[in-house]
Amino acid sequence: MTASKTPPRGADDASLHPIDKSPTGINGFDEVTGGGLPKGRPTLVCGGPGCGKTLFAAEFLVRGIQSFGEAGVFLAFEESVADLTRNLASLGHDLAQLRADKRLAVDYIHIDPAEIEESGGYSLDGLFVRLAHAVKSVGAKRVVIDSLEVLFAGLKNTAILRAEVARLFRWLRENELTAVVTAERGSGTFTRDGLEEYVSDCVILLDQRVADNVATRVLRIVKYRGSGHGTNEYPFLIDDGGVAVLPLTSLQLDYEVSDERISSGVSKLDEMLEGKGFFRASTVLLSGTAGTGKSTLAASAVDAACRRGERCILFALEESGPQIARNMKSVGFNLNQWIKKGLLEIRAVRPTSYGLEMHLIRMHKAIDDFKPDLVVLDPISSFNTQGRDQSVKAMLVRLFDGLKMRGVTGIVTFLTSPARRDETDIGISSLIDTWIEVRDIESMGERTRGLYVIKSRGMQHSNQVREFTLSEKGVNLVDVYVGADGILTGAARVMQDARDVATARAQSEVAARAARTLERKRKAMRAQIAALKAAYAADEDEMNRAVTEAQSEAEQSLAQKAAIVASRTGPVSARNAEHGRKGA
Repeated sequence: MTASKTPPRGADDASLHPIDKSPTGINGFDEVTGGGLPKGRPTLVCGGPGCGKTLFAAEFLVRGIQSFGEAGVFLAFEESVADLTRNLASLGHDLAQLRADKRLAVDYIHIDPAEIEESGGYSLDGLFVRLAHAVKSVGAKRVVIDSLEVLFAGLKNTAILRAEVARLFRWLRENELTAVVTAERGSGTFTRDGLEEYVSDCVILLDQRVADNVATRVLRIVKYRGSGHGTNEYPFLIDDGGVAVLPLTSLQLDYEVSDERISSGVSKLDEMLEGKGFFRASTVLLSGTAGTGKSTLAASAVDAACRRGERCILFALEESGPQIARNMKSVGFNLNQWIKKGLLEIRAVRPTSYGLEMHLIRMHKAIDDFKPDLVVLDPISSFNTQGRDQSVKAMLVRLFDGLKMRGVTGIVTFLTSPARRDETDIGISSLIDTWIEVRDIESMGERTRGLYVIKSRGMQHSNQVREFTLSEKGVNLVDVYVGADGILTGAARVMQDARDVATARAQSEVAARAARTLERKRKAMRAQIAALKAAYAADEDEMNRAVTEAQSEAEQSLAQKAAIVASRTGPVSARNAEHGRKGA
């Protein structure tokens, strides 16, 4: 028999036609699921008490109405309409207004297990009629059923239970309703009866854990038919802004980088970084021992950013906001003016208030709400009390990646020990773009501060140590004295400068004396030369005069001799003599 090459009726290529999804509007969740919940299909949300099942479901419903224009129905079996309205008001949701606008229908069905007696058959036909009426009344596309345990309370027949659960989920599919059904977690199963997870297209498990007296909520997608999804556990937060999920898998190394440079707020520190400062959207680590000025350097960068009109968030883990603002006044930084202008927000919280994941999700949420250009976390070493080094590092990796994806510059401070000044206990140096170390320098009974750049990726930077000073005029860097005895700072540097000035002055005086002596010798030499020239001139004149007189006397002597000869020979002799001269 030859197999038919014709595909069966209804066969389709899932890769060409992926399932439709309904976005939930819950921050981060749609990113984890690749678009939201399966559209027109039921989703099971299960978990223990207090993990946020009802709030998650309500958030899905309200966000659908407000953000996507899809009306909804909330079918409650545990909370009355009044209780549900009050409880969801804490998340900022006004159910009464949504009901008045005919965009939401809330139906409460009271079921008391004590009043139920199992006898004969069991049918959900009445529920379907009631649910269909509520859907039609508002034109709903989304439905929440909270919760299944109450609906099937008192029903012991497993076969009937399985059949009715399957029938309920099939009814939801047939009516193309995107539904969220909540259920309590059982012992060793995702639900109390262990049936619902098998007939659901998507199963979401919520959990709340307590470690070191700190509670953390996490979410995991157990299954999602016809779609890929994140498989990790994701921390999520419930606060007055609703539900927010941190999509850890979305933080990848594919963010854009910037060539723009921003000032550190200290001009001489900028000079050490090619005269331009940090790269925008880079991560900067300020490390050092206690009292070296790490927080002040961070505040300097915040002040400079606010002066540029940029927005900043400072997450403080050891000081309150007013205390930070007061302390920074002593070094010339008026942070309160930036807070009043809405350019700076200081969020102070103890590291022990939450777990690491909750700290991370709260910071991400604050960053998304405020949209800063610069984020400061001071100090990250405080997180060591919240977990192992690897846990803290993993949390910071997610924070740094999140900042880079948003194009936000991050500055973190770290308290080091004197024995390990060039190391961070949580090993984040490889994650840092620019690392600046501030250290104590002790000399002559005085403690001063020194600053140097350990590394700065993508730029040439100074390898010199600078003295770091704080005053009411702000932060300043001073060139240290480097000599045979090492680095001198503070009073030792001032004294050495004074000695250098005195030495230079003494050398200058020696040079001046030598110059004066040389000038005197030069003048004496010139006087001697002038005297010699004068003597020579006089001698020359005398000799010329003597030569002239000698020549004159010689001529006179010859003339006299000629006269004597002439007188002795007479005229003939004189004529002969004359002819002789002519012949000659």
